[in-house]
Formats: sequence, structure tokens, C-alpha cells
Amino acid sequence: MSVRASIIGGGPAGLMAAEVLAQAGAQVTVFDAKPSMGRKFLMAGKSGLNLTTDAPLEELLPRFYEAADRLKPMIADFDAKAIQAWAKRLQQPVFTGSSGRVFPEAMKASPLLRAWLARLDALGVRRVTRARWQGWDDAGALVFDPPQEAQFMQPDVTILALGGASWARLGSDGAWANMLKDRDVPMTPFGASNVGVSVDWSTHMQRHFGAPIKAVKWTVNGIQSRGEAVMSAHGLEGGGLYPLARHIDASTSLFVDLLPDMDAAQIAERLSKKRGKASLSNHLRKALRLSSVKIAMLQEWSRPVPQNAVALAALIKNLPVAHAGLRPMDQAISTHGGVAWNALDDGLMLKSMPGVFCAGEMVDWDAPTGGYLLTGCFATGRWAGQAAARRLGLL
Repeated sequence: MSVRASIIGGGPAGLMAAEVLAQAGAQVTVFDAKPSMGRKFLMAGKSGLNLTTDAPLEELLPRFYEAADRLKPMIADFDAKAIQAWAKRLQQPVFTGSSGRVFPEAMKASPLLRAWLARLDALGVRRVTRARWQGWDDAGALVFDPPQEAQFMQPDVTILALGGASWARLGSDGAWANMLKDRDVPMTPFGASNVGVSVDWSTHMQRHFGAPIKAVKWTVNGIQSRGEAVMSAHGLEGGGLYPLARHIDASTSLFVDLLPDMDAAQIAERLSKKRGKASLSNHLRKALRLSSVKIAMLQEWSRPVPQNAVALAALIKNLPVAHAGLRPMDQAISTHGGVAWNALDDGLMLKSMPGVFCAGEMVDWDAPTGGYLLTGCFATGRWAGQAAARRLGLL
């Protein structure tokens, strides 16, 4: 007799769990509330799908912060090398950039997703879209809107891969959290991760919107991140700031070093040279090669700008960023929080609900951009799928 597995959520974690279970011989159905699978996956790949970072385990793990120890066996089982090999088996060749980031040669998510879904189809995985999960009924059966066929409502195992609480329009709205709370599953509150900060710019900054801010270093509470950002109408966003988002709120002091490759003494020495009739902006541009956007930031946040070379150099090295906290959670690339680790056993099964597993961003772990988020989703989806298959006696 065949065994049935229902997977709720058609993102990378859910699809990876489906692949593992189908290969083991389970009859698998994947449900998703949206009209198609992998919508957030496709959005992540619009500017180049960063699958992972080609680094050894000891370099990958610290990027998962406090959850590194819990995720270690999962990522060791499906690390950067394994992800690349998996993509190649889908006939999707990859390449590694100078930063170590790994991308499909197609530089888009859609060819890989099509190939992946075709593989799942060949394995007999059934896909059901426009089916919003509503929890369980009194008999323990899965409930969907609209209702689904009864034979799929009481599977032998269920894997929840519903994402975090950002980008609700793509399916990750975090609404599932209340369903699990109602069943006394321990939860950690959601928080925005990999998200920009809000800035109320003065009108003269409008001409710089969209401009990249390169070669800078950001600091909050002594924690530093070097990397660029982009100035937008709503504030600042980009890979340089994202790793600090988990430490920022409206009351947090944020600083930017506009010239991280020079010390204050070198800057002051250059600024001490006679500037003649040149304006301060021209002097900064010629003496320090500051870009126009960096000069604008300096003027925006330090009026009146110090004329003393030493004081100005100190400000350039540690410019306070006048911000209003993080952008809204729904604008975040990802979230931390969700199902608490103490709710799960070593196979990612809910301790209070035998046969129900969790994977992907709905579990309380966090990671920066750079392929780490997808690495975590792939690894936890595969891990939960394997644990579910063992429970079914298939592995």
C-alpha cells in the first residue's frame, strides 16, 4: 500500500522535501495558495539567482548566526557543493563569481524552476495550486480553501514549508503562525531581516535616488558590515546594510564610514591642503575623491559641516545616519522568528504533533543574502523530507 505525504508550500524548501519523498517512494502532493509554485523563488532570481556561496562548511555556518549549531548537520548533508551538483543534474550549469557566489549560467530562476517541476512531475508528484491551507479540523484532517479531495486530507506525514512573514503578495504572509499557536506550538515573534532602513530625506536629495553608495562600512552597536547600498526615495537598502538589520530599530544609532580604506589622520592631512576658492564640495571631491552621493550624505547629516580638517575627517569616518528604523516587515527579503527550535525534534518534526514537519523560513533561523537563505531552505527541506521518509519506513 502506498503512503501519502502532503507538503504545504511550493517554495524551495517544500519542493526539495517533495523531491526527497517522491524519490523514496511516497505518493506526494504539494499544495500552494498561489496560482503557481515558487513565486518568491522566481522573484529572488530576477536580478540573478544566487543559489549558494561556494565555501566550506566552516565558512558557511557562521552566516546562520545563533541557529548555526542546529543547522550544521542539515547544511553538512546538503552544502554548497551538493547544491551545485543538484543544479547540474537538472541540466542547469552554474558558475562561481569572484565573490564566491554561485549562479545558474542562465542567471534566472525560471529555467531551473521549470526543470525542477518537470523532474517532480516525472516522479509523480501532484501539484495543487490556489489551495490556501486553513489548519486542521477536529478529526485532524487538513483543511483548505477551497476544499480539496478527502483522500489527500489525512496524509501519513505532512511537511509545512510556508515561508516567513515577508512579501505577502508572493505567498509568505505568516498567517500560519496563529494556527500553530492554537495548537500550543512554541513560536518566536517575527522580525524583519535583510531589509533597508527608512530615511526622511530633504528635497535636495531627490536627484541622488537610485545612486549606489560604494566602498563604505556600516556600524551599529559595534557590529560592522562592509558593502554597498542604494539610496531610494524611502531610505537606504542593499547588501551592505542587510546583515545589520536584525540589530536595528528606530532608537538604534547607525554610522557609516565613507572612506574605510583610509584612516582619519590620512583624511585630515589631505583636507588640510589649501583649497583656494574651491567650494567645500569640490575640495572633498578633489582631495578625497568622494562621490557626489557621499558628499550629499555628509551634507545631509552634518549641517553645518565642520571646516576644521580633523573634525571633518572624524565625521567622514563615523557619520551618524539619521534614520527612522527598518522598512516595513513585508518589504523585507526575509524574516527571523517563527517555529521555535524547542518545538522541533532533530528531524524537524513538531514534538507536539507527530508526523508534522517544518522546513524553510518558517523555522526560527536567519541568514544574510548571498545564497545563504536558499542554502538554508534547500537543506532544511531535504532534511525534513528525509526524516519524514524514515518515519514512513521508506529510508
